[in-house]
Amino acid sequence: MNIDQFYSIFLQCTNVVIDSRKVEKGSLFFAFSGDTYNAAEKAAESIEKGALAAIVEDESYADPSSQIFYVSSTLIFLQNLAVFHRDQLNIPVIGLTGSNGKTTTKELISAVLSAKYKTQYTFGNLNNHIGVPLTLLSVRAEHEMAVIEMGANHQKEIEMLCEIAKPNIGYITNFGKAHLEGFGGYEGVIKGKSELYSYLISNGQKILVNQNDPIQLDKTATYPSKITFGVADSDYSFEPVFKGNFVGICYRDTEIYSNLTGRYNYDNISAAVALGLYFDLDIEEIKASIQNYFPSNMRSQIQKKGEKTLVLDTYNANPSSMLVSLDNFKTFEGAKTVIIGDMRELGHESLAEHQTILDFAESCGFDEIITVGPNFRSVNHSGNAFENTTELIERLKSQPVKNPNILLKASRGIALEQIIDFL
Repeated sequence: MNIDQFYSIFLQCTNVVIDSRKVEKGSLFFAFSGDTYNAAEKAAESIEKGALAAIVEDESYADPSSQIFYVSSTLIFLQNLAVFHRDQLNIPVIGLTGSNGKTTTKELISAVLSAKYKTQYTFGNLNNHIGVPLTLLSVRAEHEMAVIEMGANHQKEIEMLCEIAKPNIGYITNFGKAHLEGFGGYEGVIKGKSELYSYLISNGQKILVNQNDPIQLDKTATYPSKITFGVADSDYSFEPVFKGNFVGICYRDTEIYSNLTGRYNYDNISAAVALGLYFDLDIEEIKASIQNYFPSNMRSQIQKKGEKTLVLDTYNANPSSMLVSLDNFKTFEGAKTVIIGDMRELGHESLAEHQTILDFAESCGFDEIITVGPNFRSVNHSGNAFENTTELIERLKSQPVKNPNILLKASRGIALEQIIDFL
């Protein structure tokens, strides 16, 4: 199947799906098979449900007369179609990566830009070799901006995603101790994330630079085409401001408060405001967009439960994000309970990093520290260490947390949000 020939069919489709259960009238269905199932079996059914076309890599299910087309690889065809479509777009495409804060920053930037421009952006965390093409294919003629989140857990992944997304503005939120196993240590993280810089520099595109970050400064020091924010001599100079447990920024005489907790979210907000100003939004439009954004994805989310204040940060965790979450939580007024779960993908550094986090938590003076997961259990000998959430829930049924402030922070696999109903 030739991409440019198929492109006219794609333009007639209303959406692109890889899950046959989500097929609707006008869909383009890509049959991604797994180890235990052949998705091509659903191709004919998808056409019956209203799909305009289906792509399969099992030739026995192909039927061009029914708009079921055979390709040697559904993944490669999806990526190539996304690249072809990207080449037709004449709009700013903003590429984001980083160890922490990618999704929050993406949503803040999208909220700001949407105040003036029709903006398409990565849904959820569809930020990998499948998600990035799907996001690009959701950008249509009416869109004026696109914000593409790019995730990675090994070298060359960001490089590959850049070749698909072809961003003309890029931003790296930070360089942290995430996916150390796949990247080969912290220096590997810096190298892998910096592949975005390499793409932008080699193609003469804009780089958004947080001048409070020494690594960003070093990596972009001699590159002229950049947008800077942070310190006084930046293009856009900001200062952090706080209202209770919530963080915001001050730009000139305007204070902009968010519904996000944590000093670490100051940089995320700053990036969104900087891009809003760069794209000629009025500061009041930007202010309203930031103040109307409410996190609902278990990322720096504050939730009231009776008299208790819960800080939910259970979508993901690594040593860098864990440290700043704990450091922020210690500033809360009143008695505090910390419930932290294992951090994944740390390789041979795992136990040492868990010990470092536990030591830091103990130094913060929290009233109660509870850990969940085998790695923390290996280093926590206090009696408040649990193998999994099931064990902790049994404890909470008989001994509920009494302190009014509770932090929940863990990697996604721990599923720490399961304990919320028992707090």
